[in-house]
Amino acid sequence: MKLIFNDPTFSFETIRTLGYSAYGGSDLSEVVTTANKINDGDFESWYTNWNALAVHVNNRAKSFENSGELLSAGQNYLKASNYFRTAEFFLHGRPDDPRLISTWENSRETFRTGIQLSAQNVEFVEIPYENTTMPGYFYWLDDKPRPTLLVHGGYDSTGEELYFQIVIDALAHGYNILTFEGPGQGEMVRKQKLAFRPDWENVVSPAIDFLETKPVVDNKRIALMGISFGGLLAPRAAAFDHRIAAVIADDGLFSFDFFDAFAARGHHTHDFGGIEKIIQKLMAESTQVRWVIENGMFTFGAKSVQELFQLTQKYTLKNVAEKIECPVLVCDAANDGFFKGQPELLYSHLKSSKTLMKFDQTDGAQEHCQIGAIKYYNQKVFQWLNKSLK
Repeated sequence: MKLIFNDPTFSFETIRTLGYSAYGGSDLSEVVTTANKINDGDFESWYTNWNALAVHVNNRAKSFENSGELLSAGQNYLKASNYFRTAEFFLHGRPDDPRLISTWENSRETFRTGIQLSAQNVEFVEIPYENTTMPGYFYWLDDKPRPTLLVHGGYDSTGEELYFQIVIDALAHGYNILTFEGPGQGEMVRKQKLAFRPDWENVVSPAIDFLETKPVVDNKRIALMGISFGGLLAPRAAAFDHRIAAVIADDGLFSFDFFDAFAARGHHTHDFGGIEKIIQKLMAESTQVRWVIENGMFTFGAKSVQELFQLTQKYTLKNVAEKIECPVLVCDAANDGFFKGQPELLYSHLKSSKTLMKFDQTDGAQEHCQIGAIKYYNQKVFQWLNKSLK
């Protein structure tokens, strides 16, 4: 899919921001007007223009709030949150850039202000995790024990973004939902400086412990969803914590090997020194490669490209996927620009009840994680969940 930009990464991220308009996360005219001001492939231009929009919408929200129009204020705060998130997206190549933290904080604070002004039952939670806590949001419908969806993102999403991506639809389908950020994500990497870890069961299990303390949660119907890179992390957790009643891998990843990814581009080498030169060249030519490497170093805590490649080799479901006992939904987007072929590989190694759900151009759902067709994707997910947790 192509929208406004020739650069595929800028186009995809614009579709991502615009796609949340279905849930109050953006408006068509605001997105199109802003995107048309941005220089194609220019990270600095991207930040400047999206941040300007976010500030404008945030000021609009404050104006509504000051005049007592709390519903309109909340709606604008939520939009501003998504725009701040979009602005911050390409800043990770310079972790010491003060705008990285301040813009992310603006995204979180506008979201929290907006959600508090909504009629939603929501609790800002701190989940005990080793010597610290993981931030999350617990949303519930009423006082009845209900099936509950536990959701984390992947390589780049935040807990605030997950509200637009899955929370609204989960509630509409009768599910409570807990979204949270683990190491390598959101606050955990930005403020606590905790990078991704491969043994993700040690991240998810504390979140399940937390859910089991909630009377409104049906403990026998807790499902786990992992999005993007989370499509590897969530199945990893389900392989070792059998309290999980069902798991959704969107999109399902079998391994997360940068060598495999670049071999697919025609670079067949496992020489760290040689690959570093190739990567530097590709980063200069491709915004996608540049962002993948810069964000990878940021979220994995790598000091060099060589270290990043070494760290990612620990992330695999080989000899792990077979241990999963619950039903698994593996999602596969036809035009996935990141992990093409990985979902089918994961599906082939599963021994439990399993479903491979393919999405393509017929429904406009062919992009990575079905971005641009989230509503249809969620409808299919909850159709599967309703059957699996019955």
